[in-house]
Amino acid sequence: MSGFQKLFSDVALWTWRRSRWIHRRGVAAFSSCKPKVCVVGSGPAGFYTAQHLMKARRDVEVDIYERLPVPFGLVRFGVAPDHPEVKNVINTFTQTAKHARCSFYGNVNVGKDVSVQELQQAYHAVILSYGAEGNRRLGIPGEDLADVYSAKDFVGWYNGLPSCRELSPDLSCETAVILGQGNVALDVARILLSPTDILKKTDIAQPALEALMESKIRRVLIVGRRGPMQVACTIKELREMVKLPGARAEMLPSDFEGVPEALPGLPRPRKRLTELLLKAALELPTKEEQERRSKASRSWGLRFFRSPVLVLPNSDGTGTAAVRLAVNKLEGSGEAARAVLTDEVEDVTCGLVISSVGYKSVLIDPSVPFDSGKAIVPNKLGRVQQAPGLYCSGWLKTGPTGVIATTMNNSFDTARSLLEDVDSGKLDMSAAKPGAQSIRTLLEKRGVKPVTFSDWEKIDSVEMKRGESVGKPREKLLTVENMLEEAWA
Repeated sequence: MSGFQKLFSDVALWTWRRSRWIHRRGVAAFSSCKPKVCVVGSGPAGFYTAQHLMKARRDVEVDIYERLPVPFGLVRFGVAPDHPEVKNVINTFTQTAKHARCSFYGNVNVGKDVSVQELQQAYHAVILSYGAEGNRRLGIPGEDLADVYSAKDFVGWYNGLPSCRELSPDLSCETAVILGQGNVALDVARILLSPTDILKKTDIAQPALEALMESKIRRVLIVGRRGPMQVACTIKELREMVKLPGARAEMLPSDFEGVPEALPGLPRPRKRLTELLLKAALELPTKEEQERRSKASRSWGLRFFRSPVLVLPNSDGTGTAAVRLAVNKLEGSGEAARAVLTDEVEDVTCGLVISSVGYKSVLIDPSVPFDSGKAIVPNKLGRVQQAPGLYCSGWLKTGPTGVIATTMNNSFDTARSLLEDVDSGKLDMSAAKPGAQSIRTLLEKRGVKPVTFSDWEKIDSVEMKRGESVGKPREKLLTVENMLEEAWA
């Protein structure tokens, strides 16, 4: 082989290897355009999706749009104030938002200020990650009475969500009933019963803290339609309830019939959770625990095999006097067991009812396919059906299930689907897209001024200083107007 031929051969081999490397790295072989991706929603799903896209491809640019002036979604407005460690993911999200190839646009209401179709014209791909901001209803008479709240709104109230600022729940009753036994239900119970000396050191909204300081609630019942072996909370949340200062557990031993015998056959996570329940319900407490319980001024209890059928009004017909529960029997066993109503009912006197039966996604734009029965966007691995270039992640994709780590994994899956579509040519990359440039022009014409991430950092700084002055990690601004005022100061 001549020197020229060898050089030609080496160049050809190098070119072939580079093309293979480029393909593996995900740099589209079909176009030299930089993929411009829009993410709608700045909660965990939105940030995790953006993070994975930018990590996997060195040329992708991501813009995140958020309805509120502040980012982080349920990490800010859903995580309990006494769980600051869960909020540490904000540090990772901040790194993503400050990345050179990522931009944040708060105060932009997609579906109102700008349509999804307009976003699709400006970007190669649009990912809907705006979560579940609606409430699942109980579907029973009396649920619209005063003093009946959804857990979503109640959590929003104590976490400083602007739309829940004026909730003003009446906490002058002795007993509250929470319908549902998931982690959110236990969060609400814990906040209602926690000593305010603990809460005043958190970022709980000040009006909520003041209301809880005056609260007369001394007993919280957490009601579920199935049994102890189907309870939906995790062991961490249950353990916190068991150890809650100043509170004791009060369970019905009859709810645990047959449970000790079934314990050996349970999967390990379920077994550990059930063992803790049994310990709280049936085991004789140690002398130290007896003493702790005797000093407790508040109590809580899980009530199993009960379904709400009616909220009873008080004497003037506006407030709540009691909730009527039907007693259930289980058909089947294990996780698949189904609750069936019997004719037996019981009334539980209470002045506050909180429904914790689940969040629900809502449709924000009529152009987006939506399954109203399941309250999700119909999708396959995050690809929205019959809508090329449109994707979804998080609770909008799966329904309101799992914890932040679950959302992370399903968001990464959506990002991978999008990247596969770039590589395969399924996603149209034939032309460059203007991205945020054209959207900013549209918004300006419509009188909408976005909040940038550096604007959010001004809000953040103000909230931290406000908190510092009262011994809290943060004192949140509670209105959109105040947020915007600080952002643009």
